[in-house]
Amino acid sequence: METNAIDIIKSSGDKVKFSLEKLKTSLKRTGADKQTINQIINKVRDELYQGISTKEIYNRAFALLKKKKSYLASKYKLKKAIYELGPTGFPFERFISDILQYSGYKTEVDQFLEGKCVTHEIDVIAHKNNKTTVIECKFHNEEGLNCNVKIPLYINSRYNDVKANWKSSSKNKTVLTEGWVVTNTRFSKDALQYGNCVNLFLLSWDHPKNDGLKDRIDRLGLYPITVSTLLTNREKQFLLSRDVVLCRTLIGDAFYLDHLGISETRKEKILNEIKMLCNH
Repeated sequence: METNAIDIIKSSGDKVKFSLEKLKTSLKRTGADKQTINQIINKVRDELYQGISTKEIYNRAFALLKKKKSYLASKYKLKKAIYELGPTGFPFERFISDILQYSGYKTEVDQFLEGKCVTHEIDVIAHKNNKTTVIECKFHNEEGLNCNVKIPLYINSRYNDVKANWKSSSKNKTVLTEGWVVTNTRFSKDALQYGNCVNLFLLSWDHPKNDGLKDRIDRLGLYPITVSTLLTNREKQFLLSRDVVLCRTLIGDAFYLDHLGISETRKEKILNEIKMLCNH
């Protein structure tokens, strides 16, 4: 049977035709060599059947990559790793804040700002070049849940209320220029259309094109610790509870691993995987 005749089931429950190109692109993103990519594609292709889930295809490709080089598997599991920042949205907010800091912003997390009408709790406030951006993070800890138009509608009204009060407050020394909505999933077509219409900046897994969350993470080498294939879930949760969200933090502060009672040999393996990942 031709691969493009096989129906696969997405996490949202939608049925789509299997795309060999999409699988190839996702493997290329990891930096795997041509030979490795072709070997994995051939093995996955042999195991396809009608109605296979995207999750099963992903798990198979992930297992094959992990056998080759664990840091390649870490890059491949990026999307899943961001879901693992949950169940609350707070580590995701910290993650977005860290990404912005590496892009030259000075950030504050979980702050209250006065609006003209009411007070608002803001996930991330980012300052750069005398300009301020307020950012709302919409985190989903399960696949298939996208952001519909209600979210940018709601965020835009909050942003406008904060903006109406911003100029009149003497303590604000910067210009409030932008409101953002950031999600780890995707926006609906209506949400994107509305955001574009009211000049609200929308950042999702793959939007804007070539500058979405996945592109920024790869470009800056800023991977969440949840991508590690060597740390256990308990260890990841311990690190997140200590506000260690980025793999890069562990390179500079490896003592966090000592708190976990990790042996020197295993510690070396973990740090080696992380260095390969961040510098690749």
